[in-house]
Amino acid sequence: MNNIYIPPVVKNLLIINILFFLATLYFETKGIRLGFTLGAFYFDSPLAKPWQPLTYMFMHGGWAHIFFNMFALYSFGTLLESRWGAKKFLTFYLITGLGALALQLGVQAFETYQLTGAVVNPGAVSIDFASNMVQSNVKGLNNEQLGKLIEIYTTPMVGASGAIFGLLVAFGMLYPNAELMIMFIPVPVKAKYIIPFYILVELFLGVGQFEGDSVAHYAHLGGALIGFILVKIWKDKNTNFYNYHE
Repeated sequence: MNNIYIPPVVKNLLIINILFFLATLYFETKGIRLGFTLGAFYFDSPLAKPWQPLTYMFMHGGWAHIFFNMFALYSFGTLLESRWGAKKFLTFYLITGLGALALQLGVQAFETYQLTGAVVNPGAVSIDFASNMVQSNVKGLNNEQLGKLIEIYTTPMVGASGAIFGLLVAFGMLYPNAELMIMFIPVPVKAKYIIPFYILVELFLGVGQFEGDSVAHYAHLGGALIGFILVKIWKDKNTNFYNYHE
């Protein structure tokens, strides 16, 4: 029986993500929400910390969230790390994760500017940790606008999804004719068709901002965009980069 091969960076990323998730579950039983310490907040939020742009990538919001992200990391990351090597793959993963956060924060800054006329508003949102109460000190906003501002300042972004979208785009660019089995689609679909479609769906959901949708779609798009740019740059520096795209 053949052993399942998992390259070192993918293996360690899987282990770290799972450990972070198990720690999140454990500390929740103690009344401690790690997401508010290790998740990423809007840069003007009183909850923002300097380590969060890195640690948010290893936090997840539930079983389905971590399962699908880790399945994609194993499925696409194994092939890409085997092709690029450990150093280049880790660089790609971290940069796309940071790029995902950057775009999400940029969108939040734009939304904050629309609401308040500035991207930085000292004291805009105050948090009473003892009573677990949040209030906005910005005047002239209706209830819907106040709710949106508080959401921007107090909702953490968690998950490896931005980096995963970078891997998806890289896979689609390097292996466009690879056939993928997609849930609810009974036939295999080539990567060059399904991955761009998936990106368009994320764009639609991000622009639509549908009620009840708490997914950071622009983070997904940010990871995808940075992944696309990196593959194009690396391809230009290495004429053999696309040797195995068939």
